[in-house]
Amino acid sequence: MRTSLIMALALTLQSQSSPNLANVRSITPQTPADVQIAIARAAGPPVSAAASIYVLGPHGYVMAVEGTNGFTCLITRDQPDTMAPECYDAAGGPSLKVALFVEDERAKGVAEAEISAAVKDRYRTGVFGPPARPGVVYMLSDYNYLIDPDTHQLIHFPGHLMFYAPYLKASDVGSGPGAPLLTNPGKPDNLMVVVPAGSHPH
Repeated sequence: MRTSLIMALALTLQSQSSPNLANVRSITPQTPADVQIAIARAAGPPVSAAASIYVLGPHGYVMAVEGTNGFTCLITRDQPDTMAPECYDAAGGPSLKVALFVEDERAKGVAEAEISAAVKDRYRTGVFGPPARPGVVYMLSDYNYLIDPDTHQLIHFPGHLMFYAPYLKASDVGSGPGAPLLTNPGKPDNLMVVVPAGSHPH
């Protein structure tokens, strides 16, 4: 009897301390911090336990957890209805700077088209720039809800890794089956996407 009570108490505490992520398809500044932290950490299991974690609030991102290993995890949004949990290494500081800027502008009520134009202008003028060295962005979670560049529809994308590949084009790496996906070919913020074999849908 006592063992059963202890197990029941443990399960109750676990359910209270572990947020329910099953139906999360997007986030807003009102999404609880514990939900955002759990999803952000899911992006990079090899590194996220000691990473800094940012969460989205009413005035943009704020640091919720200060890390010790140089990685930073957060949920970025190309559009308000998308969700991209990511863990950047230390070289990803320039990309992180852009993500923070975008959500700062959204919090001010700036229109999406104006934000996109401002980002492009800051790349053009050198305010934003590419990472200074090769590195990795973890996106290994099951919470990647992204816009398909071909159909422009919201899709669920499998867990994957991304590598900084500024200015790289398909002509540099090849195209077709087996070739890596490039997120923004020829641009300073381009990333090369590799989906591990275990993440491919079967």
